Amino acid sequence: MAATPWESELTQALKAEFGDQILEFSTYAGQNFLVAKPEAAIPILESLKENHGFDYLVDITAVHWPERPEPFDIVYVIYSFPRNERIRMKIRIREGEKPRSAVPVHLTANWLEREVYDMFGIEFEGHPDLRRILLPEEWETFPLRKENSILKMDQHWVQENLGIESGQ
Repeated sequence: MAATPWESELTQALKAEFGDQILEFSTYAGQNFLVAKPEAAIPILESLKENHGFDYLVDITAVHWPERPEPFDIVYVIYSFPRNERIRMKIRIREGEKPRSAVPVHLTANWLEREVYDMFGIEFEGHPDLRRILLPEEWETFPLRKENSILKMDQHWVQENLGIESGQ
């Protein structure tokens, strides 16, 4: 199933406000999303919240595509209670690029960005407390990067701290 163009009053308003900062408006499997330039992510989140009623940041996650020049997609899931509508915003970033933190716009971004850091190693510029949230601080890898085999997930830490061979 291929993505189809997403056209609505919201997309028209965002096109008028952000122009070429938004690269794509599409729908896939009934779910609307937009793809934006990384530097536009926070202004778009602000506009969605302040001007369009998307007042709840549901999730932030990432996807690793190691074969691409911009190997990470960061995906923001935003919900509007007044509209009863959910959309996704994606940005693509290079290895080592630090997108701006969404914490100033949505406090819920705090732990969500920490989880993305913990699983993928993506750092968010301006985050107030960027440290691991699920794994121990001394963990050496980022488990959801595709170059990290599940069979070799930080065997050293498991042996040292649990005294066992990895069960993977």
